[in-house]
Amino acid sequence: MHKTVLLNEAIDNLNIKEDGIYVDATLGFGGHSGLILKRVKRGFLFAFDQDEMAIEYSKKKLSEIGDNFEIIKSNFVNLKDELNKRNIDKIDGIVFDLGVSSPQLDIPERGFSYHNDAPLDMRMDRDKDFSAYDVVNSYSYNDLVRILRDYGEEKYASNIANNIVKYRNEKSIDTTLELVEIIKKSMPYKAMKDSHPARKTFQAIRIEVNDELNVLKMALEEALDMLNVGGRISVITFHSLEDRIVKEIFNKYSKVDSNLSKLPFIPKEYLPKYKLIANITPSKEEIEENNRARSSRLRVIERIED
Repeated sequence: MHKTVLLNEAIDNLNIKEDGIYVDATLGFGGHSGLILKRVKRGFLFAFDQDEMAIEYSKKKLSEIGDNFEIIKSNFVNLKDELNKRNIDKIDGIVFDLGVSSPQLDIPERGFSYHNDAPLDMRMDRDKDFSAYDVVNSYSYNDLVRILRDYGEEKYASNIANNIVKYRNEKSIDTTLELVEIIKKSMPYKAMKDSHPARKTFQAIRIEVNDELNVLKMALEEALDMLNVGGRISVITFHSLEDRIVKEIFNKYSKVDSNLSKLPFIPKEYLPKYKLIANITPSKEEIEENNRARSSRLRVIERIED
């Protein structure tokens, strides 16, 4: 069963108004959308997802709560364009729940999991052609090292990349467990004791396949621009790379420029238009109930000036 992490904290911190316009950038199986819809009696909810299975499931679930919603099959990087098409240029709040949903991990054929044997896939949007198979079988040694280091923070990136290239010279790497075996042969035994040896490599490839970090940067900038005064953004991250991006962008918009901060008086036009509201990690109880929560963090920002 999929349990949404930091569910109440993320929605409570949106400070929802009954007649507001809200966005769930990552619909998934409707945890956040369901809570928003219960509170938006006279407003409207737009929810984004690329996954047909999630959309079908959530459509039924949300229809039992209300009809004042629309699900948009699109990556949240298209947030502004999709909402503009619907004559929406301002919103009162948006939630981002980043990373892979538990059901995606639990369905072996999606190729996200290193525990099950499946074709190398990892596409959030299955209509796209580019998959994990293409990364593993066509990227150069240097490109493999780059993504493993940058997106996986993998200490043994060069060993893993080297062994991938050697292996595929003999035959293509077709499945998740083939890749797991190559990874295991690329690191010392002691490095495998604390967590699964393939975790960082699979994370890196997934981020590359779905361009997750660039998409996040662009979407956050658009969301900040679209916020009404008093509107808020809640972002739940699951690893340090995502969290660093959110933290840097939120700080950029909510802090006075360091060159101006020493001035005795700062003109109004140079004061920040946003303020940080929350930085929350899950309770010990939530982590015990849901292991996925252990690395999560919620950051919230509010627009305070036009």
